[in-house]
Amino acid sequence: MMVSEHKLDAAAKAILKTNDKGRYTIPTSGLYPYQWNWDSAFAAMGFAQYDVDRAWTELETLFLGQWQNGMVPHILFHTVDAGYFPGPDVWGGTGPIPSSGISQPPVAATMARLVFDKDPVVGKQRFEPLFDKFVAWHQWFMDWRLDNGAVCITHPWEAGRDNAPDWDGAMANIDPSGVGEYTRRDTSHVDGAMRPTKDDYDRYIWIVQLGNRLKWNEAELLEQNPFRVADPTMTFILLRAQRDLRELGLLLGRDVSVIDTHIAILEAGVKTLWNDALGCYDSRDAKTGEWANSISNASFLCWYAGVDTPGMIETLEKILSSVEYGVPSFNPNDAKFDAKRYWRGPVWAIMNMLISKGMAEMGVPHGEQIREATQSLISEQGFAEYFDPTDGSPAGGGTFTWTAAIWLGWASPNAVHAASVGQQQSAS
Repeated sequence: MMVSEHKLDAAAKAILKTNDKGRYTIPTSGLYPYQWNWDSAFAAMGFAQYDVDRAWTELETLFLGQWQNGMVPHILFHTVDAGYFPGPDVWGGTGPIPSSGISQPPVAATMARLVFDKDPVVGKQRFEPLFDKFVAWHQWFMDWRLDNGAVCITHPWEAGRDNAPDWDGAMANIDPSGVGEYTRRDTSHVDGAMRPTKDDYDRYIWIVQLGNRLKWNEAELLEQNPFRVADPTMTFILLRAQRDLRELGLLLGRDVSVIDTHIAILEAGVKTLWNDALGCYDSRDAKTGEWANSISNASFLCWYAGVDTPGMIETLEKILSSVEYGVPSFNPNDAKFDAKRYWRGPVWAIMNMLISKGMAEMGVPHGEQIREATQSLISEQGFAEYFDPTDGSPAGGGTFTWTAAIWLGWASPNAVHAASVGQQQSAS
């Protein structure tokens, strides 16, 4: 049953309030009890629809955990929660706040620009102290994660698409024997059929243990970590983030010449992710050169990054014709597709937004179709972590922060109306 947009707006705000820990939000209680990097960035966008000050606080808190080398961790352990594994003791992070040792897709600059636009006067005041921190984080990616200009991940969790088929080949090269016994907590909150397998998890923990032993020394990890995959998620999102950071820098009167150089490098790197045989952007094992042969929702972030490639719209149309609710996380026509298992098939509101936003900006068809599908999905099924793209059934965690934020900032009819009014005012 579809709920009115006014009730859904109120419900989304209630979720943000429930998951608000004062200066940061958690994705959802139980399953994810800490501050996650890209979840937090989307939360800021959601808060900005009705509380710009709280939106900036979210981003400021995220950067309190920035490491000396510029990296912003994917998890900040602000408090102790014995119910979560792997916790700070397993990670052994070396930053100012107990944290993980890897990062996540840097959507924060793009979300910061959306927050900035809500109130540019306040935006200049709040973003000025953050600008150099953003530059340092992006520089860290450029220093330690590039392969021929494409951005690599060094752990599946770093991509945010934890168990995507993209990583199967590289993960198979890891022997997790000796990882020891551990107790997963995620499957106590969510049906195991919706989560990564134990084989996946053993390898996740093996990489974490390696990083801890090496004290997260990037030079040593570059030599010793067998997992290094050039990833469309990271490459397209960082390219877009650099473009938005550049614009924010200009508004602040800052020197953006380094960012211009980075943009050119990443634009060249995008081309190395084009898999001719697949006719699509794809993940590539940076250690072996092998393609993942994966058509994923990350493949369609090209427009979000300002890259329009012939043939991509036809590929997307084939995907959209096979499902009901936006862009699935993996090709539904592939044997590895699993409609309910995390990033091996389900549809995610955050990815729908990024893809649709890019398409709308570049005048590519079907962007509005994806937004309307997301609107229907949330209206009918609520604020789940992710959804089955074939029947819309909710999966993963419930009362999810970023799904609520996506509703408030993009999918809600009220958000669409506000955006339309803003565009008209800008044009006049």
